[in-house]
Amino acid sequence: MARDIEEIKQLKARYCRYLDSKDWAGWRQLFTDDFVSDTTASGGKVIHGADEFVAFTRKSLRAQATVHQVHAPEIELVSPTAARGVWALEDVVRFGPGVNLRGYGHYTETYVKCGDGWRIASSTLTRLREDVFNGLFAVYLSKPLRAVLMKVAGKVVK
Repeated sequence: MARDIEEIKQLKARYCRYLDSKDWAGWRQLFTDDFVSDTTASGGKVIHGADEFVAFTRKSLRAQATVHQVHAPEIELVSPTAARGVWALEDVVRFGPGVNLRGYGHYTETYVKCGDGWRIASSTLTRLREDVFNGLFAVYLSKPLRAVLMKVAGKVVK
């Protein structure tokens, strides 16, 4: 039991490291083939399939520097081969010189134990707060302002 929880913690640590280092092949191996990502509560969308999710994330982040840190895991084993967890999240995305986004929220996830270890089966991202910042100022992104920026970003990412 404690070993399974530790393996899930290691899985999530690799998630952050591979994502931030843009190791897309390594990152893909962390998910079940039928993985589901839900970022609708954060202004995003639902994506079905690990390959689709990795392709979307790769295109969305392109060359942006990112830093993802997860903290305070709450992991519950629901069977010998299934678990669920909640992680506190802080992330930073650098969109360009002097334009950075810092977000705070949670990942709520499910995990499946496969023949070669634990995999992430689903992930829901919720945001508590987002700030745009540089060395001189920081601006809190309210829900209405974020909605406008997401529309603009959606047109750029296409």
